[in-house]
Amino acid sequence: MNKKIIIANLKLNGNLKYIKKYIKKLNKYINSKIYKIFIAPPILYLYFSNLIINNKNIKLVSQNIDKNFSGSYTGEISGKMLKDINTKYVIIGHSERKKYHKENNKTILKKIIATKKSNLIPIICIGENIEEYNKKKSKNICKKQIQYIIKNNNIKILKNTIIAYEPIWAIGTGKNADINHINKIHKYIIKYISSINKNIIKKIKIIYGGSINDKNICNIITNKYVDGLLIGKSSWKIKNFTKLLNIINNLK
Repeated sequence: MNKKIIIANLKLNGNLKYIKKYIKKLNKYINSKIYKIFIAPPILYLYFSNLIINNKNIKLVSQNIDKNFSGSYTGEISGKMLKDINTKYVIIGHSERKKYHKENNKTILKKIIATKKSNLIPIICIGENIEEYNKKKSKNICKKQIQYIIKNNNIKILKNTIIAYEPIWAIGTGKNADINHINKIHKYIIKYISSINKNIIKKIKIIYGGSINDKNICNIITNKYVDGLLIGKSSWKIKNFTKLLNIINNLK
């Protein structure tokens, strides 16, 4: 069985002391036969995290990347820089980037291209808002977001990537997407990409993110169409995150 991907997205939280404590405690969970641990600390702490991670089973994830490789772009970080500090994965198109930084499909595609050219692996976030969900447009919205990437580049750009389905209405709201909805969307993504290229879909992982907690994690992680989880708020405190890892470890 392929190991599930478990990503802790710490967002804008933590400090040097806490990141050190966080990673030290994660070392007890690195040998699981069920999952692989990924950690996305604030970008400032990526290099520090690389220095103190002593096991390759913990993967480093950047929360952002710039579409440019170098130049007069104050405050940005390039794929080459991320690779230089042993970062392997990049979260792209997170709903919070779309909301607060006005990132659109065009910007997201440029960042995906920059990530791939830097030999990094993009974690591409897609999903619908509450209005679209209520109008039962979830499938169509997810399709359009993937379709834009394919039409304006090539289906091959999705090879060796991770797609994170994160319904915007469930991000940090406490509202849960039920397992039937998650199952339906993940199956649809697989079906859509397979209709274009059956080989590429074999090289894609599809994970879920959105108000994951100790009550719903078992149903989600055991679904055969879910390759892993992108966990936000429930990962900020190490005791909450390790609680979730313990729940998964106890699955039979």
